Amino acid sequence: MFNTLGLICMIWCCMMLFHPLHADFQCMESEEQASPITNVKLNWRRMELSWESSKNFSKYKCTIRDRDMETVEKEVNSTLCTFPVEQYVPLHKGVFFIIELPNTNISKKCTFIPAGMNGSAIENFSCVIYNISFMNCTWQAGRDAPADTQYFLYWQNSRADNVTECELYIKDENGRNTGCRFQNVSIEIEKAYFVVNGSSKDSLIQFYDEYLQLYTIEILTPPLNVAVNCPRESAGCIITWQPPLTSHVENTKCFQYEINIQNKDKPKENKYPPIRVRNNIYEFQNYNEKKKYILKIRARGKNCLVSSKWGEWSEPVEFGQGKDYFIFVLLFLIALGTISVTLLQYCLFKRYCSVKSLSSPIPQPRDKFNASTDEDIQLEYVSLPKKDCTEEITMVEEMT
Repeated sequence: MFNTLGLICMIWCCMMLFHPLHADFQCMESEEQASPITNVKLNWRRMELSWESSKNFSKYKCTIRDRDMETVEKEVNSTLCTFPVEQYVPLHKGVFFIIELPNTNISKKCTFIPAGMNGSAIENFSCVIYNISFMNCTWQAGRDAPADTQYFLYWQNSRADNVTECELYIKDENGRNTGCRFQNVSIEIEKAYFVVNGSSKDSLIQFYDEYLQLYTIEILTPPLNVAVNCPRESAGCIITWQPPLTSHVENTKCFQYEINIQNKDKPKENKYPPIRVRNNIYEFQNYNEKKKYILKIRARGKNCLVSSKWGEWSEPVEFGQGKDYFIFVLLFLIALGTISVTLLQYCLFKRYCSVKSLSSPIPQPRDKFNASTDEDIQLEYVSLPKKDCTEEITMVEEMT
């Protein structure tokens, strides 16, 4: 037996708050006896289950159970049951509700059943908060969704806030909404509720909903005012900083910090493991003033409503004098000057010798009247008289 009035009220409520959401809310009861519990309604954006009773009962027991068999039970003394925020259950998979009278066999069972074509709901929904108050949510179109399917996102930051639609959609190349950008987002203690539904001319589109604790999706900004002080009379350096900025946490003890120090001259030979501290000050004992260091710090939440994931690194801060390259530079300049002077002298000497060889005396024309030529000298030499030579022969005879 269907609760027609409850279904009509549910559909009307959805049309007033959201783009039409396709779902059925069906309640069934035992055929043996009529249940005093009637006109069951579900305000699913507030997770409130209400009903009417023909008799006055002091207590009721209401139960919510999802498709994964996660169950939440609660006892109330009125005909209104509001489930705790921390136990909100998404509805897109279908949800069962049970209203019972303790110590009796009287109960009412209702089912919230999403309608629409299977595989048409969005997939891979995720959100991230960055730069304190900006939030991006993205998703992918359903694998079996028609080509003309368009999606719409609505969200509610807390119970006190109104449900609003995304004002700045992220679109794909086909003009389909695949994400949303938010500004001025504040992180509340309660979970935020998101629902993405769709429309198509061809068929009904299934909706997708999810509850998110916003602080868990925040990417923390880097720690602020990172500074290093290395006193000459001390063997170490004092490192100080301030906590990252957030929109909801002022307690400085809610953070844990990771300090990363590297040797700038030999980054591959870094021997300093990451250091984790809870305070805003740290003394670096292994300081060597002849080395150059690079410092970075990041933060995450610890034992508070702050994301436990590591945030962004701070800008690198350099400290330390590093190696004294003055002597090496001076020797290099002296060597360079010596080589330059030597090359200059060599070039000048080579140029001087070249000029001298080019400026040798030019031979003069021969004077046949006043100077004797080589032929005359040679002729004179040839015509010199030869002396007569007398050949003498001496005979030696052996005497016997």
